[in-house]
Amino acid sequence: MARSPIWKSIAAELEGEIARGLYRAGDKLPTEAELSSRFGVNRHTARRALADLAERDLVHSRRGAGVFVKATPLDYPIGERVRFSQNLRASGRLPEKRVLRIETRPADRAEADALALSEGAEVIVYEGLSLAEAMPVAHFISCFPAARFPGLASTLEEVTSVTKALKANGIEDYTRARTRLTAEAATPTQALHLTMREGAPLLRAESVNVDAEGQPIEYGLTWFAGDRVALTFSSDDVGPQEQTALQTSSP
Repeated sequence: MARSPIWKSIAAELEGEIARGLYRAGDKLPTEAELSSRFGVNRHTARRALADLAERDLVHSRRGAGVFVKATPLDYPIGERVRFSQNLRASGRLPEKRVLRIETRPADRAEADALALSEGAEVIVYEGLSLAEAMPVAHFISCFPAARFPGLASTLEEVTSVTKALKANGIEDYTRARTRLTAEAATPTQALHLTMREGAPLLRAESVNVDAEGQPIEYGLTWFAGDRVALTFSSDDVGPQEQTALQTSSP
């Protein structure tokens, strides 16, 4: 009777350990060298076992970091009042923001149009990463009218939450006016930020948030890791204007 390839036995053993909770979502698996030593095989055999788990969507590799147990995608509602931290805490995950830059510069045409500014008016740019349980799930760039919020840049240096920063600068509440979704491939820089391979699928969300009077206060671009976030919509939370943008922006 023909014996099963050794790599299949190793893959089955690792799959069983994942199923029993010895390795949980987001945990790093042993390296090829460690698996080679544990099972008494060469690294090629260990690599083939890990590749089999990846082919069956149980694990994913991060360049330069290793192989990790794949997490269940995070459900991320898109609606009038969407707050990153609230979303993650509601799902039982720990939210975190990592700031990449905060700067004030002239707006480009898209930013000026979205914020109802004259071209060249200054905006505050806030760029960073959104993480869930220390795993990056999104890369974001948000722009705010500098003339209206002269103290916002300083606030964001101290408070990473946009909601808290806006509240400290006079905005008690704000809503999402519109969202446009498209699909993109990760650039080399985004792949580095999101610990994924270059060209991996991203969901790009372009949105405008407004104050209680309907004035634009934030223009945002967010690139969600396609295998870590599932964007969800509810007719109760998405208004007619936003529904139209969603329907006409399919990739």
